[in-house]
Amino acid sequence: MSRPLIVSDCDEVLLHMVSPFRSWLDEAHGIEFSLAGNDFSRALRRRTTGMVLEAGEVWPLLDRFFEYEMHRQAPIAGAVEAMRRLSELADVVVLTNLTDRHREPRARQLAEHGLGLRVFTNQGPKGPALKAILDEYQPSRAVFIDDLAQHHGSVAELTPEVLRLHMCGEPLVAPHIACAHAAGHAHARIDDWASALPWLVERLNEDSR
Repeated sequence: MSRPLIVSDCDEVLLHMVSPFRSWLDEAHGIEFSLAGNDFSRALRRRTTGMVLEAGEVWPLLDRFFEYEMHRQAPIAGAVEAMRRLSELADVVVLTNLTDRHREPRARQLAEHGLGLRVFTNQGPKGPALKAILDEYQPSRAVFIDDLAQHHGSVAELTPEVLRLHMCGEPLVAPHIACAHAAGHAHARIDDWASALPWLVERLNEDSR
């Protein structure tokens, strides 16, 4: 009999990303990351001129961060313990929006924090990638965890039977992002593992009653 399956994002769910990215931008490039509202396109400014970086300048910086600076990322409070507990009840994999060449570095990064999880990489909406994972695992039930509302919308459209938890464990970002639960695309919005873990355990245990 197949087990339940948890498919979790990594950045801002398991590991901090914006916080170390902001520190690196400041230290290495003299760039200030200041998020006002939810407009990420205007969050990066050069300290010397105050000029907002163009989108074409931001993506290479993100790529360089994931290429050379992933060691700066630390676990979200409670994430490692939560994943270990959930692994007792379900299969757990990571679905992260990085290029394929970052799959193994991401897996090693998580292993260094005590999480030996299988990693799937993806670009764009996560609905199709999640459906492919479900086709492979054929779980008794599935849970999707992600910090971005658009991915919950994509998953809800293609696989509405999947339980969806919107979580952003980074306080710098959480207040500024659209809420998938409010939009009707997630079953709950919980931004800390102390509250999310019992919510998830209860729903996984419903499967065995």
